[in-house]
Amino acid sequence: MLYSEIVVAGCGNPLFADDGFGPAVIEEMENLSLPDNVTIIDAGLGGPHFIFTLLDPEVTKKLVIVDIADYGAAPGSITKLRVEDLPPGAYRDAHSWDLAEPLQRIKDRIDVTIIGVQPARVTAPEFELGLSEELKKAIPKTIRVILETIGVDYGTTINVQEGRQPGTAKSCGSPESS
Repeated sequence: MLYSEIVVAGCGNPLFADDGFGPAVIEEMENLSLPDNVTIIDAGLGGPHFIFTLLDPEVTKKLVIVDIADYGAAPGSITKLRVEDLPPGAYRDAHSWDLAEPLQRIKDRIDVTIIGVQPARVTAPEFELGLSEELKKAIPKTIRVILETIGVDYGTTINVQEGRQPGTAKSCGSPESS
């Protein structure tokens, strides 16, 4: 398996309205021309556990997780969180597994940033496809925050390669204020 220096993973489940924000961001990023050392992945619902299989501390220098985060802000607000900002049990996946602890274990070897966006609505367990208007509007700004975080010049990435096939991001199944 080839590992990347930078991994950007969008987590969430598009079946539950705004919970699908992370995958929606990755879908938009597929249209960008990114450096070869960057891997973007729609990590889906079970993504946080699969993310760890994509990392090699000898190669991977930066992990950016894009997910919704309920931190009491206006819907669509963006925050950047460090692993140290996550109290134990504060970041759980759909199976209620605490992800803060495994992120704590890697944070000294891999720079970890969680980009969280305040959802307007999450409908689980009821299905609802589609993001709220607030989160749709937050996608471009979130992408700019990601690119800034990984040190990629936004101006060069918007030049989409002619003839580039969609779906170049890998899929693996399935929280600064603005």
